[in-house]
Amino acid sequence: QQIAFARNFGELENYNTSGTVRKREDNRLGPGMADLSNLTKDGKIISADDRVWFFKLGDRLWHSDSSFRPVPAKYSLLSGRTVPGWGGNTEFADMRAAYDALDDRTKAEVAGLVCEHSLLYSRQAVGFSEFTAEEISNFQPVRHPLVRVQKATGRKSLYLSAHAGVIVGWSVPESRAFLRDLTEHATRPEFVYSHSWRLHDLVVWDNRCV
Repeated sequence: QQIAFARNFGELENYNTSGTVRKREDNRLGPGMADLSNLTKDGKIISADDRVWFFKLGDRLWHSDSSFRPVPAKYSLLSGRTVPGWGGNTEFADMRAAYDALDDRTKAEVAGLVCEHSLLYSRQAVGFSEFTAEEISNFQPVRHPLVRVQKATGRKSLYLSAHAGVIVGWSVPESRAFLRDLTEHATRPEFVYSHSWRLHDLVVWDNRCV
């Protein structure tokens, strides 16, 4: 049902091709579904020392879905099939409001900047660096503007993500310090919605805005 519903929004992304270190044959779900659970294909809890689990830890950082792809995800749909008794909230930060709240000097500074995005960056941020040669090839950086304009409204938004590791033309330390400062600004409480999950909730969001 979720796949059928999702197709109303456009072509589905093939998650198996470049979004995980899990082997294709070990995936519990089909190619159009991202498995955000902590379960193996056999329904067992992933071991705490499994590299798949270490890789998943990067998803806890602030990010925009699939910004590491040449064509990022437009919409995402997340279904709560099993939910914890406490915690586990999913938070969304409004990148439009965050951009609007920047001072004029910072707006001028971010205009025209381009970032390189890769899963290598977000995973290295949590200490995961043991990639195979094939994974490094799959996770080659792609470039996206730091400020995007939504065509339907003309409204600008920041395109921030833990997958963004460097600003083109800047040094890595300068890039990461600047992106960190922007992320801290953009995730202030007044820009954030925190979703407390209930069983069978379905949350849909626009990755161009949050």
